[in-house]
Amino acid sequence: MTVGGFLRSLTVRLTLIYLVLFCASVGGMLGVSYLTGITRPLERVEAEIRRDSDRFVAIYRQDGRDALIRALEHRAKEGRGRLRYHVLVAPDGAVVAGNLLDWPVVQGPEWRRYEFGTYATGDEEEHEAVVRDLRLPGGYRLLLGLDTEDLDEREDLIFEALSWGAGMTLTLGLVGGLVMTFAVSQRLESINRAARAVIAGDLSGRVEHRGSGDDFDQLAATLNEMLARIEGLVASISRVSDNIAHELRTPLTRLRADLEELAAVGDAPEEARARAAAALDEAVRLQAMFEALLRIARLQSGGAMQSGAVDLAAIVEDAVEWHRPAAEDKGLALTLAADAGTAISGDRDLVFQMISNLLDNAIKFTPAGGRVEVAVRAADRPELVVRDTGPGVPAEQRTRVFERFYRADGAGTAGFGLGLSLVAAAAERMGAEVRLADAAPGLDATVRFRRAQA
Repeated sequence: MTVGGFLRSLTVRLTLIYLVLFCASVGGMLGVSYLTGITRPLERVEAEIRRDSDRFVAIYRQDGRDALIRALEHRAKEGRGRLRYHVLVAPDGAVVAGNLLDWPVVQGPEWRRYEFGTYATGDEEEHEAVVRDLRLPGGYRLLLGLDTEDLDEREDLIFEALSWGAGMTLTLGLVGGLVMTFAVSQRLESINRAARAVIAGDLSGRVEHRGSGDDFDQLAATLNEMLARIEGLVASISRVSDNIAHELRTPLTRLRADLEELAAVGDAPEEARARAAAALDEAVRLQAMFEALLRIARLQSGGAMQSGAVDLAAIVEDAVEWHRPAAEDKGLALTLAADAGTAISGDRDLVFQMISNLLDNAIKFTPAGGRVEVAVRAADRPELVVRDTGPGVPAEQRTRVFERFYRADGAGTAGFGLGLSLVAAAAERMGAEVRLADAAPGLDATVRFRRAQA
């Protein structure tokens, strides 16, 4: 399966959507935790530092350095709230006042989070702090901060939870998505099985009904009701067709027999025998048309078919030999090239009828002295190719020639437009593909069959 086909799968998309939503919800919860537990408290810490530093700058401007030192020492001794850090550095780099063991020597950004040494509690400790770094008039430098060790530990905890939680989230999301996808795919597969059975001609196929009363059960009930209705209609049409066939076949057979007797009467006038012969030809033509229509109708309605492994090359060889006299009478060169190992899955009689119709068309429409080439190719899907040197079929008509009674331009009165219709119906019934192409000159008809399973 290609990447595009993989992503177009409903179950895969459901898994991805579930996984994205699950990860987004966990990420959202961690984001809210970080916002309320880290970002907002840091904003309050910075606001408090800003108020204190603005106040100390004003003291320095009004009362001088000594007053600032007394205010800083008083602030450091306050026991409420967070630990308070400060250092006042003279223009020559000497520390005038402070309770920090180390600090950034080079002044950088105004605000920073930094791990400082302090002896505020009597012993040397390392603490995370938010610090405001200011330059005072006269060249003094003031660093003022508050302890945020608790926020740092909380932040580490959140990031640790995020790192561990990411893997757990993806794992749980994937497992949950796969479980949900498996449940949905199982229900969808039951619908696919029923649909494939119907396509194969088994109208008795039904969608599994589990009795849970969920949406899939309601859909299954609706589809089963529809299939039952279709099965009834097809059966009714089949009965009517069989009755019509039975009622028409008998009088057609009698009419043909009477016309054969009339045409064989020796003492009948010549004109009467000629008319009888013409009527006999029309009766034969009508009977052939009737049989072809009946065969197409039964194929399209899913009638019984003897499907099995058959040798395509052998059937084609028989069909070619069957049509060789007709080709020789017309002066055509009929050739066959067949590969070995071309076992296909299908109905032997139906395959022979398909090949016979294609050969009959090729011989019928190829001018005298032309060629009809038949080839059987071994591939993943064995191919039958019938190529002639006739007038061909215009590109715009190549799909319409499979319609009943449709005859391409230049066909004249030859045939009655059902040969290719039967080929198309038989191919669809057996899962084969029919393609028409320009042989320049003539027509190239290719049928790709399903290979027989070992």
